[in-house]
Amino acid sequence: MPKPRKMQVSLDATPYYHCTSRCVRRAFLCGFDTVTNKDYEHRRQWVEDRIHLLAEVFCVDVCAYAVMSNHLHLVLHINQQKACALSDLEVCQRWHRLYKGTLLTQQFEQGKALTQAELEAVKARIEVWRAQLHDISWFMRALNEPIARMANTEDNCTGSFWESRFTSQALLDEKALAACMAYVDLNPVRAKMAATPEDSEHTSIKLRVAQVKNKKQQPTTLYPFVGNPRQPMPEGLPFKLADYLELVDWTGRAIRADKHGAINTSLPPILSRLAIPTAEWLTLTTQFEQRVSTFAGSERAVRLAAEVLGYKKPPGVGLAKQLFA
Repeated sequence: MPKPRKMQVSLDATPYYHCTSRCVRRAFLCGFDTVTNKDYEHRRQWVEDRIHLLAEVFCVDVCAYAVMSNHLHLVLHINQQKACALSDLEVCQRWHRLYKGTLLTQQFEQGKALTQAELEAVKARIEVWRAQLHDISWFMRALNEPIARMANTEDNCTGSFWESRFTSQALLDEKALAACMAYVDLNPVRAKMAATPEDSEHTSIKLRVAQVKNKKQQPTTLYPFVGNPRQPMPEGLPFKLADYLELVDWTGRAIRADKHGAINTSLPPILSRLAIPTAEWLTLTTQFEQRVSTFAGSERAVRLAAEVLGYKKPPGVGLAKQLFA
């Protein structure tokens, strides 16, 4: 039986999570179905557009994403501090970009006069929304439900489009975070949907590379890279963007069997800094979902997270010793 979401997500353990949603029956409902010869490729753009919208509305930062033919991957960062810093009006405005709200909250946003009792009711509702704005379950719900409705309308049918429950894996340290992001960004390469990461349609890596090529700032809807940990530490991913792009490129070449002799034997700076051996890194970036269940991180991080979340027996300790030592 799957663990309740409250036993999988805890800010005391980590703010970073890898989430995956799959279409029912794992059918090609978002790409080209070779069985029926129907092209659903445009739906991947629906998903990508929705991800960017939610990144603007929610206080859940998108670190990486890949929209595949029958599933999608997201690496998310829960930004509770950002949600707590929002004013009541900002919370209201954000929520109304996605949902209608109530008559009172609409009047509050419009600046209309409200009685004390009405203001208290609005305040209570806004505090509920504030909590939901940094909740990954609500983020995934706001992503998946509209896509399912649009697809069912297009197919003139009813029923489930996504599997009933998205999967969630806690990324407990920098090693797990870097490995999972590279795993997500390289999904189309491993699936032979693209030859290189920068050619991978509907992925975060393609967007990041495009911004670099055009000499623009990092994408505003993606959690930025802010460099190696230091004090004071800016808000963002604890790696250099150039290091990460080099890392993904090196990994992509290393896992491709048709490029014999093209593997770069010198480790990128980020691998050296995180002290990740080459063999272990390739295992993580090609088999992350298969090898990792609930927690990804060092043995110490896994044991601490299990204690925080009330697990009687820490899951994945053996894997942590093997791959995250």
